[in-house]
Amino acid sequence: QVQLVESGGGLVQPGGSLRLSCAASGSIFRIYAMAWYRQAPGKQRELVALITISSGGSTNYADSVKGRFTISRDNAKNTVYLQMNSLTPEDTAVYYCNADIATVSTPVNYWGQGTQVTVSS
Repeated sequence: QVQLVESGGGLVQPGGSLRLSCAASGSIFRIYAMAWYRQAPGKQRELVALITISSGGSTNYADSVKGRFTISRDNAKNTVYLQMNSLTPEDTAVYYCNADIATVSTPVNYWGQGTQVTVSS
């Protein structure tokens, strides 16, 4: 009923930038929050950034990306973005979109399929 589709990943040199997009579609009644997670090879999935949708757009970032990454939203498009600047090889991972979305009343947590980000020279 609900799909999250990520785009924007790819290969970038250290110090470069990328912008990821995640569009939610389907039978959406309300989106409560959207977030980006990442998982590097051999590591656990970790929260990168989160933004609330239905209550003011507050944000939260992992310490490792503060000052470099910016999460933003376009409520009209049900889309969240992750602007990533000053990328380092340590940012290499599969990035996943995550969202709490209600189709009727109770929100359900959804995941996208992931998009690969590789930072390498």
